[in-house]
Amino acid sequence: MSRLPIIYVVSDSVGETAELVTKAAISQFNGTSVAIKRFPYVEDFAHIDEVISLVKLDRGMIAYTLVKPDMRKYMKEVSEREGIAASDLIGPLMDQIEEYSGKTPLHEPGLVRKLDEDYFKKIEAIEFAVKYDDGRDPRGIIKADIVLLGVSRTSKTPLSQYLAHKRLKVANVPIVPEVEPPDEIFHQAPHKCFALKISPDKLNQIRRERLISLGLNDNASYANIERIKEELAFFEKVIEKIGCPVIDVTNKAVEETANVLLNLYQKKVQGQ
Repeated sequence: MSRLPIIYVVSDSVGETAELVTKAAISQFNGTSVAIKRFPYVEDFAHIDEVISLVKLDRGMIAYTLVKPDMRKYMKEVSEREGIAASDLIGPLMDQIEEYSGKTPLHEPGLVRKLDEDYFKKIEAIEFAVKYDDGRDPRGIIKADIVLLGVSRTSKTPLSQYLAHKRLKVANVPIVPEVEPPDEIFHQAPHKCFALKISPDKLNQIRRERLISLGLNDNASYANIERIKEELAFFEKVIEKIGCPVIDVTNKAVEETANVLLNLYQKKVQGQ
């Protein structure tokens, strides 16, 4: 029976990609047991020399993912000189993509992991926005990066989702005269709270259109201008007590409101 090899998986990042590809290749050799030794964060020529020495002692082979051209070149040259079998798992594909697209790669280790982390942060933020939408659970106010406050139909929910895609955890709270605002909004940092202001006439128009779309009478109290003014007056009292920034959303799209909000938020965060 042939000797079972040791494969040294070498990477300038964590090495998960290199190990996964190596295991996928090994799986095609039914019944073959191969030892894998992972060497992550190989960042200079000295690290490569160390790996080469160990591989020679074990009479093993190398599978590597090194994104920097000089590191790939050095690994290829040294392994060939020492008679070591070494497989470049990512370099040839990067070269082909570069030739095909005409674009230059970043040559920055660990980007796959960064992209994965970014993706999961975005999903977490989206789930947070759903969980703490429309004042559903006041406990989310303290956990949130941003808290949106406004009367009904001021685009709190779509704005929450838009900001969640920016990886921000957002809770939104409706302000209604008949319901005392949750205590949590008075304990959250004011710079994290944003009040969404709107003109009575614009809100009247939006609410009437909403009622009509639902097949309801647009004369309902929900769209009554006096009722709307009452809600907005109560809203202003609550916001004055909190002392948070106010954004007029009367003639703004969600994207415009988000840009204004993010500029205010980032200035406050950087100023701390």
